[in-house]
Amino acid sequence: MSLLVTVTGRDHPGVTAGLMDVLSTHDAVVEDVEQVVVHGRLLLGVVISGEGTGVAVRAALSQAAAALDVVVEYTPLEDHEPSSEVRHHVVVLGAPLPPAALAGVARRLAACGANIERVVRLSSWPAQSFELLVTGGDTAVLRHELALEAVAQRVDVAVERASIYRRAKRLVVMDVDSTLVQGEVIEMLAAEAGCLEEVARVTASAMAGELDFEASLRARVKLLEGLPVEAVDRVRAAVKLTPGARTLVRTLKRLGWTVGIVSGGFTAVTDDLRAELGLDHAEANVLEVVDGKLTGQVLGAVVDRAAKAAALKRFAREEDLRPEQTVAIGDGANDLDMLEAAGLGIAFNAKPVVRDAADAALSVPFLDAVLFLLGIPRDEIEQAL
Repeated sequence: MSLLVTVTGRDHPGVTAGLMDVLSTHDAVVEDVEQVVVHGRLLLGVVISGEGTGVAVRAALSQAAAALDVVVEYTPLEDHEPSSEVRHHVVVLGAPLPPAALAGVARRLAACGANIERVVRLSSWPAQSFELLVTGGDTAVLRHELALEAVAQRVDVAVERASIYRRAKRLVVMDVDSTLVQGEVIEMLAAEAGCLEEVARVTASAMAGELDFEASLRARVKLLEGLPVEAVDRVRAAVKLTPGARTLVRTLKRLGWTVGIVSGGFTAVTDDLRAELGLDHAEANVLEVVDGKLTGQVLGAVVDRAAKAAALKRFAREEDLRPEQTVAIGDGANDLDMLEAAGLGIAFNAKPVVRDAADAALSVPFLDAVLFLLGIPRDEIEQAL
């Protein structure tokens, strides 16, 4: 027989030490300890077993608790084997994040046979987010059901199976256009070439998965024939990072993670981004230039949907990482294979077809919110700045 000792009250130094001193003098065996402080209020749970669970130890603990100005309760526990149920990390994020959203997520979890063991706040800014440690439930079912609740509540929910890889060194690979940077570079080039409307129409269809990406890219690049490299330079200088992008990369790098980009766009932009942000890997299309002007052709194979997934796998092999240790972030249909190949695929302000297929989705406009989905709290982010 084991005994659960639950201690509550105002937190102050010496509570845990005082109670453990009592247990040490009564030959109690400490099997488990969990402690949390919420806005100055203490909740401490200790499971003890052995000879030191009888009347004497309870009396001594109660006396010590009174002296420490806390309340102690005792709950006998039947001995049982440790749970072998699968655990998941569920992150709920919103700006704002109303109680109704948390209630909806909790109801869905219960309906899936999953139990919430712990809730921890990850951030209050720029979005509010909480991480739930959940026992039980099937990963695919949880993702499906919680995705439905996320849409209904207009919040974001990510589900990731608990494993040793979650906080280990990992690889993050991002799309570039409309993910790492704002807007589509090819449309900026088209504006310089005077064919923006036509290119934008084709781009929208391609990103929604309605057109073959390679064919659509070659058709759009063909319209840029004759554009001087000076115009490409102007576009490169005008590219703006997505809010939070620099914080995301800097935090990951300082935590020892590897960061790469793979783009259906062009090296004319990604080369500068790699140097500016200190990225470890980059792959993109190469625009052919002859006599200082674009020829309207792409050199070599096009970085399409399949090539993006292949690049992620290659980057992982080069870093000696398992697929479970990879994270992919994208917004368009040409990112789908990459998101599926990663251990965690995140849709960032993505097209519906991408949101439906991804493991997690973000609808807030801040790219550093990805860090919360990875379980990295705001205070650790600020320490890495």
